[in-house]
Amino acid sequence: MSDYEIKKSDAEWRDELDPERYNVLRREGTERAGSSPLNHEKREGVYKCAGCGQPLFRSETKYESGSGWPSFYAPIEGALETKRDWKLILPRTEYHCSRCGGHQGHVFDDGPRPTGLRYCNNGVALDFETNDDPEA
Repeated sequence: MSDYEIKKSDAEWRDELDPERYNVLRREGTERAGSSPLNHEKREGVYKCAGCGQPLFRSETKYESGSGWPSFYAPIEGALETKRDWKLILPRTEYHCSRCGGHQGHVFDDGPRPTGLRYCNNGVALDFETNDDPEA
């Protein structure tokens, strides 16, 4: 188990998530670039963790980075935690949902103002709710 607010066993996560979401959120996988419908999402709303529903990003911080993944320049305060990732030899900063630990993506320092950051997120790790949605 974990130190996160939402604590589930690996078996519970595997039962609750489809295989692609499980691979990304719980095994730190990466979806194929350009495969997420959220790349083209333009409506106002909130992007939430697909594992636990915690709001992670507001639509006004989303931008087209050309990377093939939904990209944001700032998360909602307190929504993410980071750690170093050495999987590709060179270090990268990986980020996770602060409530359930679900892997979201990596953050880079080549984003737009005002932060200069690019939160490059796996679309499959997100659910989107429009501002018109009463649960958003």
